Amino acid sequence: MVINLKNKLWIILVIFIIIGIGFGIYFFTKNNNSNKSDYSAQKTAVKQQNNSENTTSTNTDNSIQNNSNTSITPQISNENKPKTEELISSFSTKIYTKDSARQNNISITSSALNETIVANGSAFSFCNTVGQATSDKGYQEADIFDNEGNKKKGLGGGNCQVSTTLYNAVLKVPDLVVTERHEHSNKVPYIETGKDAAVAYGSYDLKFRNETGYDIKIKSEATSDNITINLYKLI
Repeated sequence: MVINLKNKLWIILVIFIIIGIGFGIYFFTKNNNSNKSDYSAQKTAVKQQNNSENTTSTNTDNSIQNNSNTSITPQISNENKPKTEELISSFSTKIYTKDSARQNNISITSSALNETIVANGSAFSFCNTVGQATSDKGYQEADIFDNEGNKKKGLGGGNCQVSTTLYNAVLKVPDLVVTERHEHSNKVPYIETGKDAAVAYGSYDLKFRNETGYDIKIKSEATSDNITINLYKLI
């Protein structure tokens, strides 16, 4: 059978159409698979990111929960803790003279001495602690002894009985070392001879050094009948 030129052209055209359709189907299928692969990869990446965020959130929540369940015990500094007082010495002297001025002076001096703390390793001075007896502080004139043992009036008369009471309390503690102490120029009625401690601001003082290894607190109390001094160990 003889195929004319027109029929040949139609055959060639059909072949090209078939080839074109074949290439079209091939590229469509390839692109579709590629898009599915990209979508699957993106979906996996998003899922992994969400899992990571969920894990982080869960760990954070667990951490917060664990921290909230953990009890915190406050630390108390030893320096701020109140110290315990242990009585280590006590001494009293009887007040025989009921002169109101002398009673007044004893009360002022006893109050000035009360609650004094002598730190371990430090030195104590009665005159520096109590200060000078002046009328501005409320001191009055009462009996004192001059250097010759004569009785006369002077501001702060009666203070020596407070210092004497403290001195005898200190003597009961071996590691409180007395470094200065003076006897009166005449006998005093409230203590035996040789156990008194005369004080006069700027002249005579009662001093001791604390070598006990701990701080000492002095508590002084005066009534119309007695002066009592207690020494406490602070621990």
